[in-house]
Amino acid sequence: MYNKKKILITGGAGYIGSHIAEQLVNQKNNIIIIDNLVTGYKRLINKKAKFINADLKNKKNLKNIILKNKIHTIIHLAAYLNVSEAESNKKKYYKNNVIGTKNLVEACKNSEVKNIIYSSSCSIYGNTVGSVSEHKKPNPMGYYAFTKYKGENLIKKYSKEIGYNFAILRYFNVAGASPSKKIGQIEKSHGQLFKNISIQALKKNPVIRVYGKNYNTKDGTCVRDYIHVSDLADIHVKCINYLFEKKKSITLNCGYGKGYSVQEVVNIFKKIKKNCRVLYEKRRPGDIAQVYANTKKFKKTLKWKPKYNNIKNILLSSIKWEKNIKRLKIKII
Repeated sequence: MYNKKKILITGGAGYIGSHIAEQLVNQKNNIIIIDNLVTGYKRLINKKAKFINADLKNKKNLKNIILKNKIHTIIHLAAYLNVSEAESNKKKYYKNNVIGTKNLVEACKNSEVKNIIYSSSCSIYGNTVGSVSEHKKPNPMGYYAFTKYKGENLIKKYSKEIGYNFAILRYFNVAGASPSKKIGQIEKSHGQLFKNISIQALKKNPVIRVYGKNYNTKDGTCVRDYIHVSDLADIHVKCINYLFEKKKSITLNCGYGKGYSVQEVVNIFKKIKKNCRVLYEKRRPGDIAQVYANTKKFKKTLKWKPKYNNIKNILLSSIKWEKNIKRLKIKII
């Protein structure tokens, strides 16, 4: 186990960042969160973490934060995530996801930073058949995927120049909410399946929209590997341990190694809400047909086992959180 160090989480007021912060704070780590609160929420910021309202576009400010707080490890999550929006607003996504990452790593020069964990995406693989391993050559098809791949390259390039180790974590589809019931997904503009279903679950006559039913998959709908957000947060903690102990860089797929089609997930929901109506819409730009993880390297490297990998329970935890949002009257963008 690593000695307690100062860990900076960029995008720590977001869905995934807040779950990682919760686990690290529970282990008595010294956590500093930076977020510009464009898609993050004050409600999700861990009360035991230090929060700084900051933007990745301001490199000088990032440098000051890293030096002043003697940051040792960075978990870099801050990014725009909407796959469809990325296609229509490439400049916005390039500035934030690529230039923002470049600013962050350049701000690490002559600092105490020894480790960076970078949140990447399975979308960098493009369309695949069967499970995909870390050895597959990236083939980003959408612009969001392109920005994440560019970010990976920046993390690798500067690691030699600055002298830090890195873990590139390629997330598959993240869903669910914390068992603590304190945090979950608030932002709804990303068009994510589990969030959309959870919103509809609270309605008298739920309507689920499925985007595309003519993909080359088992039932014509997209296939994804869904991972519970608390399991993903735990992976980040394990990666910090790995970087401290092994002092070498890694790239890992973060998924369960099982693909579910959108239709299969919708069918699970239809058993919960029998009056659910399904509307089939045209495909969304930037979406790929199927992708799920080959987890051999991942399991061998971290010796990690999931705790929350039941697809129905992932969905139920999402719905419970949505009820919590309504009860607490949390403002949603």
